[in-house]
Amino acid sequence: MSAANENALREEIARVGQSLYARGYTVGTAGNISARLPDGWLITPTDACLGTLDPARIAKVSTAGEWVSGDKPSKTLALHRGIYDRNADAHAVVHTHSTHLVALTLAGVWHQADVLPPITPYYVMKVGHVPLIAYQRPGHPDVAAQIAALATDVRAVLLDRLGPVVWHGSVSNAAYALEELEETARLWLMTEPKPAPLSDAQIDELRQTFGARW
Repeated sequence: MSAANENALREEIARVGQSLYARGYTVGTAGNISARLPDGWLITPTDACLGTLDPARIAKVSTAGEWVSGDKPSKTLALHRGIYDRNADAHAVVHTHSTHLVALTLAGVWHQADVLPPITPYYVMKVGHVPLIAYQRPGHPDVAAQIAALATDVRAVLLDRLGPVVWHGSVSNAAYALEELEETARLWLMTEPKPAPLSDAQIDELRQTFGARW
């Protein structure tokens, strides 16, 4: 990757971080974003605010896990690396502490293997199945291992009391999927009585028409 392309990727991370922060998807210094490079990864620094990222100070880490440049990388680096190592199609990972998704874990998810039911077509198409990862402290290696094991089966997980981790082909697309996930949690929590999921026939139509993974 040329220096110009790496700089563009740094700018995208900062732009997406600022957008997520401005709209309340993350607060304070919570959350992190990473992106794959041919010779390693870019990842937001530890205790950095996603709303005020300096592209030049985003950490660069080699494929061996060595800190190359920028500020000290996020403590969740192992979690991100596990996804990249297992899924060659993953080029970006976004993790936030989004309010409605954290609230969902506190109130009780739909199922352990599916934190939310398929209540909208775009949730089915853009997100898919999202399992719950049981609570462990931030940065715990067991969590990274659990997520790595799921990296080719799903495109997102929900960490109990901590929020979503989403991976995709680009930083922007990972953020879009995270936003769809958060919006679905908001809809689920705000509706009473709870809406019925889409039927098997309706989901099959989304598979046949749009290639939805469900």
